[in-house]
This record gives sequence, structure tokens and C-alpha cells, in this order.
Amino acid sequence: MPWLIPYTLAQRYWALTVPAWETPYLHYLPEWFGPNNRAAIDSYYLGGASVPWSLWWTPLAAWLSFFLALVLCPLCLIVLLRRQWISHERLSFPIAQIPLETVVEAESPSPGARLRTDSAFRIGLLITFGIGFINKLSTLVPAIPAIPMTGIVLKEAEQAGILAGLGRVELVLLPWVVVIAYLIPKDLSFSCWFFWLFQVAMVMAAISFGATPETPAGWYTSDFPAVHHQGGGAVLALTAWAFWSARRHLRHCLRIAFTRRGGEASPAEVWIYRAAIIGFLLTFTYMVLFCVVAGTRPGIAIAMVGLIVTYYVMWARLRAETGLGFLAFPFRVDELLVAPFGNRILRDPEVVMLFNLRWAYFPGFGDSSEVTTGNGIDGLKIADSARIGLGKLLPVMLFGFVISMVVVTYVVLTGMYHYGFQQSGFINSGWLGPQLSFIRTRILEMLVDRTGLDLNGIVAMALGAVTALGLGLLRFRFWWWPFHPIGYLASTCWGMQTTWIPFFVGWLAKVVVVRFGGLRLYRRTLPLAIGLMVGDFLSQGFWLVVSLLTKGHV
Repeated sequence: MPWLIPYTLAQRYWALTVPAWETPYLHYLPEWFGPNNRAAIDSYYLGGASVPWSLWWTPLAAWLSFFLALVLCPLCLIVLLRRQWISHERLSFPIAQIPLETVVEAESPSPGARLRTDSAFRIGLLITFGIGFINKLSTLVPAIPAIPMTGIVLKEAEQAGILAGLGRVELVLLPWVVVIAYLIPKDLSFSCWFFWLFQVAMVMAAISFGATPETPAGWYTSDFPAVHHQGGGAVLALTAWAFWSARRHLRHCLRIAFTRRGGEASPAEVWIYRAAIIGFLLTFTYMVLFCVVAGTRPGIAIAMVGLIVTYYVMWARLRAETGLGFLAFPFRVDELLVAPFGNRILRDPEVVMLFNLRWAYFPGFGDSSEVTTGNGIDGLKIADSARIGLGKLLPVMLFGFVISMVVVTYVVLTGMYHYGFQQSGFINSGWLGPQLSFIRTRILEMLVDRTGLDLNGIVAMALGAVTALGLGLLRFRFWWWPFHPIGYLASTCWGMQTTWIPFFVGWLAKVVVVRFGGLRLYRRTLPLAIGLMVGDFLSQGFWLVVSLLTKGHV
């Protein structure tokens, strides 16, 4: 959210400075960003001015209302699906387990809750907090030796030969990722690292047959093995599977909300389901109309919005089942819409609108709005375990989101007009600057160069969908089946090239503990694992506070 405004505005600003041959882009820009308001745009970038609020009210009302609908729409679906995921399928919710296990119920005569005080939890917390503290301190005082957790290169990347598909192998022992792998079912953690190595093997096979050397994480073409295309098909298939599995529960929700056959449902539950269904329909319709007003045909608008909401729900499911919501989307919405059939299916205004919405679906590992859906499903799980009614929780969540949206918008605009976007560091830090350049270039390419059907892409996406569904069916048919479809999906995501080793370590630790100590020993080690994750997060939070207090000098 803090970069939504500069991200959107920068596209227009860069378009106003392009050479004359690139004017097709300018033709589709809103009038507000035209030359008449050039001074307001220049001040945003150069700083030293006050915010021209009179010019901002209309675009703010439009984009923030879309942003609010974008968050509420998948959240309504999550509210409908929560009982299916929490009670019926009993997903593991590894992220939600952290606060649930950190706070325990106090014994009488003082009922309530308190922090854990057992020794295993304290030991785990002190270990990771101490490691994080020392490693950060070593960057400030080089004489203090660091405790290496990352950066240990096991194998350098090769530029030629089949081993180039393996890329650079680096030992990354992120404690919180190891703990996630320890908390989730063994077949899930096993599948995550196994299928990553399987993708590496396929890439090596392609290289041996003459393909350009590349790693699975960077294999963006539709040529075999088309890793990211497989992931796009898997996302669609697993989303359809999730809704199909929940079909009886969703019918039950409809009966409760709109008929008198709701059984023992309380009035609060009737109200919640009814509000969720109506809220989903209203927000989805509003986003579609928003795109239509911007020049998009209704069918394309439904596809754009539907794919974004599909990804949000799937990533909430991924987080609830594996904690892997921090991985990037395997095949983004713009690619999923264009790659199979080419960009010739899109008119010029639709191309511009598709990339104007890129902030909503890229990259996906916690920097897009899908994080609100992931946090929402974890919040619903925590509320369910703590027996907190949704009638109390949901209004507070909505109020907090609206307040944060208003405050952040005000802070970003006033800060940018005061200091200037060029001096803020947004352009030169992280991925925002390169993405702004990519968007401008990509829009112009698609406006000038129209592409057609990509048969390889269609086959790869179909293969990914069939593989994911086949793994799911085999898992339900045979109790001993060791492969999980979510692990296959995770293997196609950018990020698994660094997290597969922590997942292997967490899986191996759980196998050893369960093999030699059974479930009893595993339960006894859970406080230690929770402490390791909490200590890791506390260390990161501690240094963030220090950086804030020292204005970034530490």
C-alpha cells in the first residue's frame, strides 16, 4: 500500500516524458495526468511543495475505492470458506500456530492468558534472537564475528552444461522457514523440496537437448519444461479443487443466509454469511465496472478481476496449508491472461488497464494486496481457536484497514510532495524502480507488437493443471501417497530456489523426531520450534525499531 500511489502515478509521469514515437501510450492516459496538471506531477517528483488536494480528490476516490473493493472481495470468500478449511479439512495454519502456541491459557484462580514460560520455548527464543542480534551487530562492528546463517555457497553457478540448471546452491538456514517446515505435515514439506529438485532435473534435461542454460526460477519461456506456465495451470486447477471440495459447505452457507432451512444457525451466523455473499457480489461487480469505465470490455474485465481474486484465494489457501504465502506468484495475471492466446485478444485500452493493475498482483510475496487475505485467514483461525465471534472481529478488521489506508495515503502524498519521489529512494531500491521501467516498456511492446496463440504455453498450463489434480486425487485415494499437490505448486514459484534447503532441514528434523520419539517427542519439541520462530521475528523487529529511532543510521 505505501507504494500504490507512486507506483500508479509514476507510470503516467514516465509516459509524459517518452519520445514522440511512443505516443500510443499517452492516448490512453486519463485527462487528469495530462499537460494541464504537469506542475502537480513535477512537484510530486521534485518535492518542495504542498499537496494539491483539490486535484487529488477524484483520482484518490477512484483508486482507493477500487483498493478497498479489492481487499474486501476475496476476504468475503475467505469468510465463507473458513469453516471448511478450519474445521472440515483441518489445515495446519503454521503461521497462526505461532501466536496460539506463544500465548497459553492461565491456570485458575486467575483465568485468562499469559505468555509461555516453559524452558524449551525460552531456549528457542534466546537462540534465534541472539543469532540475529549478533549478526546485525557484526555489520556495525566488523570485529564481532557473525554466525553464518546465509551466504554459505555450496556450489557456484555454471554458465554452460547441464549443471547450469542447478544454478548457485547457497546454504540458507532461515530459522522461521525451517520451523514452518517442521510444523506442517511431512508430505507437504517433503513435496516442496522434492518437486523443486524435480524441476531442476527437467531443466537439466532441456539443457542437455540444446536449450539455453537457465535455472527453474528464471525459466519464463513456454519451451519445455515451461516451469512458470506449469505453475499457472496448477493455480487454476487447485483453486477449482478447493471450491469443489467446499461445494457442500458453500451450499450450506447459501441455505443459512437466504432460506429458513439454516438448521441451528444463530442470527449472527446468518448475518455473517449473508453479508459475505452480498459483499462479494457487490465488490466484484464494482471492480468489473471500474475496468469497463476505463475502456475494458466486460468479458476481459471479468477475466482480469476474476484471476486476481483467484490468486488471492489460492494464496490464502497456500498460507493456511503450508505457510508459504511469502512465495511469489508462479505465473502472474497479465501472463495468465495473455500467454496462452497472445496479446491480440486485448484492445489498446485493455493493455494499459491490465498493467495499471499490476500493483494488485505483482509480485505476490507479501508486497501485493494478497497479504491482507493471508493475514485475514490466519486471523479467522486465531479467532476460532480463541472463541472470538466474527461479529466482533470483522468490524474491527475493517475499521483498522480503512484507518491504515487513509493514514498511509496521507503520509505518502505529503512526504512525496515535501521530499520528492526522486529523492525518496523508491526508484533505486528494491524492485519498484525496475518494475516501473518494465511496465512502460511492456505496454509499448504490446501496443506495437501483437502476438498470437502460444501452443506450447497452453500445453504447459494444461500439464500443470492435470499434474496438480492428479497428485490430489492420488493423495485422497492412497493414504501412503507421499506427494502433495501444493508442494508441486510451490516448486514453480520464485523463491523456492533459496527456501528448498530450509524445507529439507525442517522435514528431516521432523522425520528424525517422529521416527525415534514418536508424536509424544514431537509435541514436546513444539515449544522449542515456536520459540525459534518468535526469537527470529523479535530480532528483526528489534532492529527495525532501532533503525526507526536512529532515523536509519543503524
